[in-house]
Amino acid sequence: MSDSKTPYQAMFAQYQEMAKAFNPALESFTPKGFEALWPTMPKDVMEMFFGNTINQGGLDAKTRLLLTLGALTMLGAQADSQIRLTIRHLIEVEATKQEIVETIGQMSMFAGIPATTRAMEIVQEVLAEKEGSDT
Repeated sequence: MSDSKTPYQAMFAQYQEMAKAFNPALESFTPKGFEALWPTMPKDVMEMFFGNTINQGGLDAKTRLLLTLGALTMLGAQADSQIRLTIRHLIEVEATKQEIVETIGQMSMFAGIPATTRAMEIVQEVLAEKEGSDT
């Protein structure tokens, strides 16, 4: 086999070529670049899309985001950008650090220690960014 790429690397290269064919600007797309486009939705927008506006009496945006964080923790390191964004949104809807950490901790039995540890590292990064921007 002359191509030393793993199947994942080959697939990713193929997707990059396809994206480039659709729109040349997409060739350099990265998840971190997407994060920069809209780092956090305002609380009112989240409630409109994910909270009680659509489903009166249903789960509020904070609960939905905590569930999302639990699911993303299960995905491990492949979900870094999504975890970071979800934590920012949780801060916007006034989730406490305890609620965020407890949600990730709850997943340790299902996601495993490496995935849980990575999610906790991301929480620390996001909270440090937030503290740095508040000063």
